Amino acid sequence: MSNNPLRQYFRRPALYIALPSKGKYYPQGTLDMPENGELPVYPMTAIDEITAKTPDALFNGNAVVDIIKSCVPAIKDPWNLPSIDIDTLLIAIRAATNGNELEVDSTCPSCDETSKYGVNLVGLLSTIKSEGYEESMRVGEMEIKFKPLTYSEVNNGNLAQFEIKREINSIQEMTDDTTRSQQSSVTMKKLTEMNIDIVVNTIARIELPNEVVDNKEFISEFLHGCDRNTFNDIRDHIIKLREGANIKPMKIKCVSCSYDYEQSLALNVSDFFD
Repeated sequence: MSNNPLRQYFRRPALYIALPSKGKYYPQGTLDMPENGELPVYPMTAIDEITAKTPDALFNGNAVVDIIKSCVPAIKDPWNLPSIDIDTLLIAIRAATNGNELEVDSTCPSCDETSKYGVNLVGLLSTIKSEGYEESMRVGEMEIKFKPLTYSEVNNGNLAQFEIKREINSIQEMTDDTTRSQQSSVTMKKLTEMNIDIVVNTIARIELPNEVVDNKEFISEFLHGCDRNTFNDIRDHIIKLREGANIKPMKIKCVSCSYDYEQSLALNVSDFFD
């Protein structure tokens, strides 16, 4: 439909953004990076708005993928985008669609008064960093290299966590002690495996004196077989990497009692675009 006379009235990019990842960690063919390193971001369409409020699409991650495909067409496969870029993309799409300011409700921990506060989204974008993933970690002769999880890996982890929480709730309702103990053991093993999978997926490779190991099965076997302290050190390092890329808490001064406090800003796709 390139000859459509209405094409000139189609939506246009509302802003341009630089990715925290700077385009690194994307598999070949999944990102068209402009020469200036800034991706155009388009406002959402009416179909995107409906997608953002479709429960099944929100639950399985398709809503985020479809919205990013529509509004940031330079990203060809959002399932494979690094997790450190997700918040930046969602904030930029929200700003491109509904303006630079987002109103959030916040309850003061001092006086319990709930008020609305404005968040400058463009200013928020400047606080999101991706520092640390290029730094390796030494464990004896091993040098461990890291990478951010993909959106697909994050989504799969969230789904697995949801299922485990549902199992835990079911266990709490069991009246037979033996059955509850057996099921609890099974569920705890699933939780442990889920946490190990996250660590495996965050390790890009392990460099040995004479060899480089990037096979996920070998890395998983190593994490299952290494001592507890080694695993905990690697896990804690990964937790710090993830925290460094998170949205920084909002600094708020209560309009009622002038108390200064911080509040985290969680992005929920279902209401982020209202």
